[in-house]
Amino acid sequence: MTRLQLEHLIRAASTIADDSDIVVIGSQAILGQYPDPPAEFLVSKEADVFPRNHPERAELIDGSIGEGSPFEKVYGYYAHGIGPETAVLPEGWQDRLIVISNPNTLSVRGWCLEVHDLAIAKLVAGREKDLDFVEGLQRHAMGRVDVLRERLASTPTDSKVRNLVAARITRFFGAAAVGAV
Repeated sequence: MTRLQLEHLIRAASTIADDSDIVVIGSQAILGQYPDPPAEFLVSKEADVFPRNHPERAELIDGSIGEGSPFEKVYGYYAHGIGPETAVLPEGWQDRLIVISNPNTLSVRGWCLEVHDLAIAKLVAGREKDLDFVEGLQRHAMGRVDVLRERLASTPTDSKVRNLVAARITRFFGAAAVGAV
């Protein structure tokens, strides 16, 4: 999915949910901070979204422009309407959201996770595709280990998960700061 396609989904989701603020929390949130990322970040055809002011309307998005919908058949990509509780995120993530708002979104605001918050969510989820995503962030110097460790410290999770995520951060990013965002 490209930035232009995400902007289209934000606009469509806004119309369906009657909410001018759409939050993007899945992997395609990277398009907020990095409008033209490396190609490996453009392979997903799905964006995980919810209406910021009316999260209960996420089901409307999923039913209208979700997987298998006529929208997907026409455009080749879709929105997955989810709840804000879907991802485990560091405290304060809402204050770090990256906004997309332009003529392509009809001035609707798409609020995308900041890359380090996104990485923490992926590291907590721990699925193979999530870990591949984080490995790609490291490979392209799109994250800093010090920020990841700081965000992990403020992530509401138990010590077992925290230790696992800390080990994953070390595995992918090592002990020294990597890249600059």
